[in-house]
Amino acid sequence: MRWVLPEYIQDVLPDEASTIEHLRRGLLDAFAASGYQLVQPPLLEYMDSLLTGAGRDLRLRTVQLVDQLSGRTMGVRADMTPQVARIDAHLLNRRGVTRLCYCGSVLHTLPASLSATREPLQVGAELYGHSGLEADAEILRLLAEALAVAGVAQWRLDLGHMGLFRALAKLAGLSPEREEIVFDLLQSKDLPSLAEALSGVPKSARSALLALPGLYGGREVLAQARSRLPSDSSVLAAVGELERLAEDLTDLPVSFDLSDLRGYHYHSGVVFAAYGGGQPGAIALGGRYDLIGQHFGRGRPATGFSMDLRQLALSVTGRARSRAILAPAEAVADGEVARLRGAGEVVMQALPGHDGTWREAGCDRQLVRQGGHWMVLPLEE
Repeated sequence: MRWVLPEYIQDVLPDEASTIEHLRRGLLDAFAASGYQLVQPPLLEYMDSLLTGAGRDLRLRTVQLVDQLSGRTMGVRADMTPQVARIDAHLLNRRGVTRLCYCGSVLHTLPASLSATREPLQVGAELYGHSGLEADAEILRLLAEALAVAGVAQWRLDLGHMGLFRALAKLAGLSPEREEIVFDLLQSKDLPSLAEALSGVPKSARSALLALPGLYGGREVLAQARSRLPSDSSVLAAVGELERLAEDLTDLPVSFDLSDLRGYHYHSGVVFAAYGGGQPGAIALGGRYDLIGQHFGRGRPATGFSMDLRQLALSVTGRARSRAILAPAEAVADGEVARLRGAGEVVMQALPGHDGTWREAGCDRQLVRQGGHWMVLPLEE
């Protein structure tokens, strides 16, 4: 069948598309109200630009093709965040704090899970130019606001810290290759394989890395981390940052998972994920990535988050479908249709020869002229 789409690529039908567009407008308006300016990076870039500072993970997710004009290899973006970092560092070149937001399609070589699409609609917000925890707290609160605007039920934020892992990996004396293997095993919480990968590592560092998968839960986890992890300055600094965020975010449903890490080549500090809406996996991901800007010639502190609007739409419940009013042609000429549309109604003009089909088109009412006045009545078919 010629019309069959590639695997994990789907059409978006009217009801879902309406929900996604409603979410897009609401989220971008919320970001704008907090001073985040909209940018629109290109869908395609040369690979050496597109993957600058992003690491091997993003390369494997990026669809590549040859530019017919230059003969160079291009990529279809798999993540808009590095593009926005390039805009901040290389194009805007501002001295102070910059707040940017974005929304657009990305393409993945493979789906992130069996239920995921290869063409997410990514929306996000990024804050550049401030290295303090005030920026991390602002981004976390903005994410909380975004989830509230979207109407996601029973969500929570899980926080971790890449600096904690890097400090322990340094104490363990891991090579870059071995460090990446240990990082992947921590993410999967594969304790037997993790213990095997850490054979020969100094006892204190080995015990600390093996303890990370068990350090998850409420704010008490941070006290446990202080008692169970080495009293190294970098370790204590990372735990201290999480403690200060915990104090600042007491009004939000925050928990901690010290092995829930991501972006090995990318993140540099606090990382977080949002869970909820009945979805099995994270519905938003984010964190600090202070190192990317320097690859564009201008190092800038940075933190932000992103989410897939198509996945987010599955987390939203209770949004009523907009119904329409069916109007005859003479109502258009009389200006009644314009008046109703101006009042926020959806009005669809009737076309001849389609009686009995208007309800499936979305109409539940009709405009009828009675006694010299237009009246909106239940649709009769």
